[in-house]
Amino acid sequence: MAYPTSRPTPQPSRTQSARPTAKCCRLAIATLLAALAAELPALEISDPFATHTITPPRPALAGSSLSCQPRPADAAYGILDVVDLALCRNPTTREAWSYARVQAAQVGLAQSDFLPGLDGQVSASRARIDSQTASQRNASLTLSWLLYDFGARSANLEIARQVLSAASSTLDATVQSVFLNAVQAYYNTQAARAAVTAARESEKASRESLTAAEVRYRVGTGTPADRLQAQTAWSQATLTRIRAEGVLRNAFGRLANVMGLDANQRLLLDEIPSVTPDASFTGDVAALIDEARARRPELKAAEAELRAAEAGVDYARATGLPTLSLSAGPQWTDLGSASANGNSIGLTVNLPIFSGFNTTYRVRAAAAQTEVQSARRDNVRQQVALDVWEAYQSLSTATQTIRTTADLLASAEHSERVALGRYKAGVGNILDVLNAQSALANARLQRIQAMLDWHVSRAALARAIGSLDSTLLLSISQQKVSNP
Repeated sequence: MAYPTSRPTPQPSRTQSARPTAKCCRLAIATLLAALAAELPALEISDPFATHTITPPRPALAGSSLSCQPRPADAAYGILDVVDLALCRNPTTREAWSYARVQAAQVGLAQSDFLPGLDGQVSASRARIDSQTASQRNASLTLSWLLYDFGARSANLEIARQVLSAASSTLDATVQSVFLNAVQAYYNTQAARAAVTAARESEKASRESLTAAEVRYRVGTGTPADRLQAQTAWSQATLTRIRAEGVLRNAFGRLANVMGLDANQRLLLDEIPSVTPDASFTGDVAALIDEARARRPELKAAEAELRAAEAGVDYARATGLPTLSLSAGPQWTDLGSASANGNSIGLTVNLPIFSGFNTTYRVRAAAAQTEVQSARRDNVRQQVALDVWEAYQSLSTATQTIRTTADLLASAEHSERVALGRYKAGVGNILDVLNAQSALANARLQRIQAMLDWHVSRAALARAIGSLDSTLLLSISQQKVSNP
């Protein structure tokens, strides 16, 4: 309900003193509007609600020294460098981080609803009717302020804050997923490098067996069948090496992709790290599940989304309740022959009476959405337990396997040396040599796979618990050997 206080200004011909008053009013309003036009754009691009303090930082490893740029072509990447560049450049993490920044801005938008709005308006018109010309100029400032709305703005702000919390937790989950993908790609590539080295060693051994068979054939102690079998084994070893090199090239392409680079980007990697199985992640599985439920960002995001849905119920109810608003401001009008200026102030009560049951169904929909989010939260809780259980069992199996493959490789190497020595001495046959070399090649591949499984399983368990960070990689990056 507005209470205008404007009054007409006397005709200039009757009251000459009114002209200075109108001019002063016009000058004051014009000056104020010009000042607001100059200052408000600067306020609009600032951050008066300090939303930057609640915006998650850009994903990166703690203490990172990279500037989100690839290293020089002759520089080798370690596991920490690979993960750091992946977190910084991978589009998945950049997308999640940008979404979190969007939600932080939404919090500021919800806070702005508590402040008044100020609008300025200037208009001028000129009309000609027959031979008469009429001009009109208007200027006004209007302050609008919603004083009370039964908690609608507070509920909307709570929704924005919880959605931001969910977005921040989703960013953390995305970071850990990209972290794990980078670790897997790195060790897949290292395993492919080791497989190429093993294939070359097998090819070299097969060539040595072929040479020995040819020598025995020339001196008359070997058969053509021995020579042909050795030739077949050497060709097979060569084919295995060619395929292993193709797998390595693809592994490098996938690693570059995870790092946010083109697949054809040339990469150099540090030497393959040594493996020392430990029990740093062993313990009571139930305790690990409880820890995971306290740390997993996916579960935190689901709980924040549930709280946002609960606040949505309050917001839906409040939108159907009355609101109280304040409006005030000066106006000035010049009709050419007369002018008027004044001020107005008023309170407006908006009382919804009937909206076609809109509010009723909004509340029902919001309540049902709360149940949806509750079910999703419970589903995530169960998935967390399953993730921890499977990752724990995989790590236990990988730890036992890596120890066994070490013994297997040692015995296969010894068997191959003995078989080849016996054949060269003329007391063995070529089948024993080829079988021993095949067993050695399989033992090398199983050793490589066991190393890969252990590294990845260790990182996967940390991811399942929600504790995957650079601490896991520091000890590994400091241990280097040329080959497994």
